[in-house]
Amino acid sequence: MSAETAIIISEQTAFFQKAVDFIQSIGISVLFREIPEKSFLPGISIKAGEIIVDPEKLKYPGDILHEAGHIAVVPLSERADLDEVSICKRPMREAEEMMAIAWSYAACVHLGIDAGFVFHDEGYQKGGSDIAQNFKEGRYFGVPMLQWTGMAVEKPNPEQPELPLYPQMLKWARD
Repeated sequence: MSAETAIIISEQTAFFQKAVDFIQSIGISVLFREIPEKSFLPGISIKAGEIIVDPEKLKYPGDILHEAGHIAVVPLSERADLDEVSICKRPMREAEEMMAIAWSYAACVHLGIDAGFVFHDEGYQKGGSDIAQNFKEGRYFGVPMLQWTGMAVEKPNPEQPELPLYPQMLKWARD
């Protein structure tokens, strides 16, 4: 293993631990155990509103923040029913996908993690780095829906100038 590869692995491990700690701090469970069946993302799944990580199969550690975003943007009363299948069948699936992407980027900023950790070249139909670059340059999507749910503010509001603007979040999980 080259020194460069070792540094990348070490950075990914540190980012992953930071992400797990953050996800758990906002009330989303992260469980480490075998995932016997094939999952949508290698080594990570959602069952009963919890994130399941199979360390032996986990290919892209940053996927954990995106999956947490899926859980966080769903109303609290509906989270216990979430799994890989139900997420795809939700009536607002497309909006929630965009919200989860925007949430993931905000989480990276909040945690001081490079957005490439989540938005890697193998994800998002191989457009992850393009999404990261667009968000870094302020070309966001999904933020209006985060604002609609009360989780973030997209544009300055003269009546509430003290509210932080996205990518800062007002709250990390939907009520």
